[in-house]
This record gives sequence, structure tokens and C-alpha cells, in this order.
Amino acid sequence: MNRGGTPIKDKEFMHQPERIVIADDHPLYRQALADLLRRHYPECTLDEAEGTEALEQVLSSGVEPDLLLLDLHIPGAQGFHTLLQIRQDYPALPVVVISGQEDEATVGRARQCSAAGFVPKSRPVTAILEAVSAVLLGQQWWPESLGPDSNDEMAGRIASLSPRQHKILMLFGEGLLNKQIAQQLGVSEATVKAHASAIFLKLGVRTRTQAVIALQSLQPERLEGSAT
Repeated sequence: MNRGGTPIKDKEFMHQPERIVIADDHPLYRQALADLLRRHYPECTLDEAEGTEALEQVLSSGVEPDLLLLDLHIPGAQGFHTLLQIRQDYPALPVVVISGQEDEATVGRARQCSAAGFVPKSRPVTAILEAVSAVLLGQQWWPESLGPDSNDEMAGRIASLSPRQHKILMLFGEGLLNKQIAQQLGVSEATVKAHASAIFLKLGVRTRTQAVIALQSLQPERLEGSAT
């Protein structure tokens, strides 16, 4: 695992990815990041998405990207739930979180949710290049001073849910009843109840209310006045 602040030799930038996706809702930052990557990976196709709807269209079209750079607060995103969903739908796709939030808890949760790295937007551009290069080489990249080994037990438990269980948990968060969830997913109400029991067991809770509270703990608050 590569740690922030460890220099990446120039020759490591010679690895040329075929496709990188940048998901960020700030056009200027997105463009600056694209220009930076284009200079170092001239043969790479760079796709941009400003929200979750555009991101899903990009990910589901063409060759699966070599890397996704993801801001947790793009329009339509639900914080770490979006990261979890992407990891479940595209398990071979490495995701590096780029964020204006850089507290230890946020970094730790990104790690627990199977991100391949985390780059605070306050870091210089060299950090982004180091992170991209390391992840493309099959490594991970975490900020040196922000606790890459921090442990968020509940984040890990939620990350252990199957895609269907995670979807049902999300629908719990929307206040849907078992019958409504069954209709939306095209399954029986008994199946939903069975999944609910499994969810409660994995999360170590007893009720839907407790499960929803656990779900909400993975939604990072947007910092007032910060660029995310």
C-alpha cells in the first residue's frame, strides 16, 4: 500500500490506462483534473460525469474503466452508499475518492467501503498523480497523516451486505414498508423479511429504526462553505 508523501518515480507514470472516469460536480476542478491526467496519460480516454445519473451511463457504456475518481457529493449521490453500490456493481473497478472532507473518520470509512484510495482536494496535484499511478499498479493510496488504518466497525458491517441486502436497507431508509419493497423489487414479502433478518444480524441491530440509524452514519455531512 502506498502512503501519501512517498514519491512515485516518473517511470511509473508510463503505465497507460485505456479509460479513466472523473465524477465531480465542479466543472473547473473536473477540467483541471482532466488536463492534468491527459498530460501524463496521453493515450487514455477521459470521461467526465457531474452526477450519479451521468456516471451510471458512463460506467455502463463501452469498456469498463481502469479507474474511477469519485467525489462523494456529486448530485444524486448518497455519500458512502454510492461508493458501496459502485463497488458492488463493478467489483473490478478501483475507485479513488477525491473530497474536500479530509477528517480521519471520512478517510477511514472510504477505506472500509473498499475504496482503493483517498485524495483530499487540499493536497497538491502531485498527490493525485501519485494516487492514480499507485492504484493503476494495483496498490492503494491513503493520506499519510489521516489514519489509513482507522477502523469504523459499522461501515465494515454495511460493506459486508450483499447487493440485494444493501438495496433493501436503502429502501428502509426511504421509509418503505416490506410490501412496498417487495413490489418494487419484484419479490415476495417473505423474501424481503428474510433479507431484513439477515441485515439485522450483520449490522448487529434488532429493528428497522436501528438499521436506518446505522445507514445514516455512512452519510458524510457536507462541510459548510467547502468545495467537495
